[in-house]
Amino acid sequence: MQGFALSDLRQLITMRYRSPTSHIYFSQRLRLHYVDWGNEEAPHLLLIHGGRDHCRNWDWVASELRDDYHIIAPDLRGHGDSQWMIGGGYTHIDYVYDIAQLVQQKHMAPVTVMGHSLGGSISLIYSGLYPESVNKLISIEGMGAPPSWSHAQQKNAVHHQLQGWINNLRQLSARIPRRYATLEDAFHRMQTENPHLTSEQARHLTIHGSNQNEDGTFTWKFDNYVRAFSPLGLDEQEIKTLYGRIDCPTLLVYGKESWASDPAKDGRTDDFKDVTVRGIENAGHWSHHDQFEEFMRIVRDFLKS
Repeated sequence: MQGFALSDLRQLITMRYRSPTSHIYFSQRLRLHYVDWGNEEAPHLLLIHGGRDHCRNWDWVASELRDDYHIIAPDLRGHGDSQWMIGGGYTHIDYVYDIAQLVQQKHMAPVTVMGHSLGGSISLIYSGLYPESVNKLISIEGMGAPPSWSHAQQKNAVHHQLQGWINNLRQLSARIPRRYATLEDAFHRMQTENPHLTSEQARHLTIHGSNQNEDGTFTWKFDNYVRAFSPLGLDEQEIKTLYGRIDCPTLLVYGKESWASDPAKDGRTDDFKDVTVRGIENAGHWSHHDQFEEFMRIVRDFLKS
């Protein structure tokens, strides 16, 4: 394989994508980043990335839809170019608050929302909290682990769950983020994590998902503490209640090679008023990358319906 020609790659990205502009907003005193793809007269589309990811993972989707929508894609707190938490954790409710602040501050409602993984979960919760603010909703594997996994976890006593969370935080406090000697090394790591990615996709995600350190090495743009999931939060019945409050048409997407299960078969769609489920062949957890053309076909059909 040829070496990582950074200047050539930047030229390729500039040619293929009309780049968005970067902006800042504030939530709970955190300085949070988002990109805006322009087209301000069009209806709003909000794109919310997953855990340990960043807003530029949506570039392919945004490039396809920017002529029809005014697209805004935030970096969640602790991710990308957004500020990290100090003296607190990362919970779903905090992420939802940040999204609610962004929608309110930018006057985006009513908005179409698309989220992946953690971002898909945030999208579902936000849509249940503010059903009048969402026109259409697309969640890519945003319902969490299959019910069999979560039910097994719930059998643990609450003190065991909390002790596990505390021990995890302690371990993360001592964890030194992995450093890569070159951007090429980080790129290879990206390819290893998701073999479905094309070389171009992996390089694009690597450039926008990493920072160069003072010593010349590279690290990923996320806080290690985002790896810790608090056992405190909404329980299963509360989540189901929120799903039942969603008024807009909802599309749930999953990759058939992912760990995620079919929510139509495991009963998790029972509380939705208007839901469509689509599984994508030969796709893992990142179906919007793994099978981009098929994903966009499904999305366009849904948005036009």
